[in-house]
Amino acid sequence: MRNAVFLFLIVLVSCQDKVKQQRNSGAIFGTTYSIIYDSTRNYQSEFDLIFRDINQSMSTYIPNSIISKVNSNETTKIDSQFKTVFQTSKLIHKTTNGRFDPTIGAVVNAWDFGPEGKVEQLDSLKIKALMQSVGLDKVSINGLNINKPEATKIDFNAIAKGYGVDRIANFLKRSGVDNFLVEIGGEIICGGINSIKTAPWKIGVQNPNLESEVPYIDTVVLNNEAMATSGTYRKYKIDENGRKYTHIIDTESGYPSRTNILSVSVVAKSCIIADAYATALQTMKVEDFSGFLSVHPELRVYIIFEDENKELAFKSFNGF
Repeated sequence: MRNAVFLFLIVLVSCQDKVKQQRNSGAIFGTTYSIIYDSTRNYQSEFDLIFRDINQSMSTYIPNSIISKVNSNETTKIDSQFKTVFQTSKLIHKTTNGRFDPTIGAVVNAWDFGPEGKVEQLDSLKIKALMQSVGLDKVSINGLNINKPEATKIDFNAIAKGYGVDRIANFLKRSGVDNFLVEIGGEIICGGINSIKTAPWKIGVQNPNLESEVPYIDTVVLNNEAMATSGTYRKYKIDENGRKYTHIIDTESGYPSRTNILSVSVVAKSCIIADAYATALQTMKVEDFSGFLSVHPELRVYIIFEDENKELAFKSFNGF
């Protein structure tokens, strides 16, 4: 499961109790969450139900979840939220020419980044065989029925957190909450303003150099927008030869993505979109960003990468 970079939530606490601001936090989806919102009511029980609902639909770590049954080729009906995430995945898969592909699940497992454990003595032949099952274009839905090759495994971990952020935000909106901040594992959406500070929500992006005395590289103001960040510098493994490889798998080769890009932050109107694009863009080369984002002005993007001198460098696109 992709572990997005931590974001610094710059929230100024005022001693003036003008607004009742609730704060809920805890563990979910293998990471943590933080929800800040203006209300006289605490919605923790409602949040727990939403999280449980999403997990039961899309967690590959729950044996009897819908996605686990689909991957085991059991006869089952998908639910509306599974359908929403699947259809969004189809869209991003198309616009990124397959760079975003939730059917990479079997390969993710093989590299020991999934729920089933790694494949022993993984080699090019085994990877080639596993890649035969990869391709979202091989999967379709008819109503609430899903059709896929038996060997194909679906993994929504690169998009489910963003969906969860949107679910919580939409619940708060329906409950009449205008000012809120919802964050799950670094994926975030903001609505209204920080009423305690009477200012827009301001988010800091963490420095990928974890030993630096400067913890945050930059900040961005989110005005009823979402931001997701994909990074390679936290979640990685080292093989018996001392080589480091990351959790982001190249959907063409089946190998961990080899890139000098350390993190990609994407701002969009919804977190599900930002989350998926952050993963897909992480597999691109720095020189490919300008061309791709010129036809996607709806995405604001900020990347941190290592230049030819192995020093940190930065680029922003579409007004990030």
